[in-house]
Amino acid sequence: MAEISALRGVRYNPEAAPDLSQVICPPYDIISPAGQRALYGRSPYNFVRIEYGEALPQDTEKDNKYTRAAAFFKSWLSERVLIQEDKPAIYVHDHYFTYKGKEHRRRGVACRVRLEEWSKMVVRPHEGTLSGPKGDRIRLLWTLKANTSPILSMYQDASGDIASMLEKAASGKAIASSPARDGERNELYAVNKPQAVKNLAKAFTALPLYIADGHHRYESALTFQRENRVLHPEATTDAPFNFVLMTLVGMDDPGLLILPPHRLLRGIPAAKITELKTKLPSFFDIMTLSLRGRDVWRRIDALNRSDNILRLVMVGPDRGEVSVLTLHDFESAARLMPYFHTDIYKSLDVSLVDHIILEEMLGLQPEGEAGIAFNYDRDDAVEKVQRGDFQLAFIVRPVRPETIKNIADAQDRMPRKSTYFYPKLPSGLIVNQVG
Repeated sequence: MAEISALRGVRYNPEAAPDLSQVICPPYDIISPAGQRALYGRSPYNFVRIEYGEALPQDTEKDNKYTRAAAFFKSWLSERVLIQEDKPAIYVHDHYFTYKGKEHRRRGVACRVRLEEWSKMVVRPHEGTLSGPKGDRIRLLWTLKANTSPILSMYQDASGDIASMLEKAASGKAIASSPARDGERNELYAVNKPQAVKNLAKAFTALPLYIADGHHRYESALTFQRENRVLHPEATTDAPFNFVLMTLVGMDDPGLLILPPHRLLRGIPAAKITELKTKLPSFFDIMTLSLRGRDVWRRIDALNRSDNILRLVMVGPDRGEVSVLTLHDFESAARLMPYFHTDIYKSLDVSLVDHIILEEMLGLQPEGEAGIAFNYDRDDAVEKVQRGDFQLAFIVRPVRPETIKNIADAQDRMPRKSTYFYPKLPSGLIVNQVG
């Protein structure tokens, strides 16, 4: 189903940028203004200038962050700060990172993937998108004519054949590596022998791909493709704009870490909090525990592992207490959610929080509500409520890769902020030119 192929990747010249950790950067969607300034100061060649350049008050149509990104890209290529591979290659990317004191490795296949419309079910989404981020990425694509950061997608390797090929490819010498910074390091290997490329590409031909992170980038690439087809009707099916840069990770990869996006609330009137307490028992059995108990979270985690019953955990409004909310009437809860969603969707922790508690009980809109924040660390979320920064936190369980697959296979979409794949893929490791 999926068509992957090699690319002549653009990457940093080790002679011009010997410390790769100084020049790669996170993807645009997690770069804060403070982080952007720090990256600018890290190196004059830091990729943030291309991936997510600084907007200036005096920007015009002819001089703005997009045109400056294109100028940096062109000059760095001419100065050989960036170099293009002589041979097309598929890349094996080993991303090492530390989470809660333990090192993990996530192994990915960085390659070109043929763009396909969602309706073909070759590439399958699991989340919806917003117009703002798509507009930004489309404009960068048109100005730069390159994919600056890869889309993270998943695949099923039931036979283990792909894993064996990648293990062999990563047994040689890395063509690029970055020393550890902020708990992360990267190693990149090139698969460029024609037969090895052919074998690896063939292994994916029967597989659909599931977008994990990068829905906006994929939809932007689709728009770019459609527009180029109109402008260039003579172009062949192998024209560069028909492909997009992806890093593909096996669903059973031990380094595929999905963090749960806990919901935190503040600015809720006291009367609404009181009302919430009276409404919760209509859907949930409530067990209240003291946060001062030494093993409270161990008890809650054991409870969640013991069966498939739907449970949420609420921290607050009474500091020092945590409530385990066990759903006792799924059918009634499901009727309050949009009818067109599947039971898989309606059984998600985030769906229960967003639709039943936030919308129905508190009258809040999960998207764009100023008083709603997201946190991917349970201990930190709890501490923020204990400290009084937030009134409530709803602790949700992480979504499993197979749940994402099932949602995508059913052509449904999860609520926004349902998953957080950690860590994000770096930008600047490999660039794919599309024009």
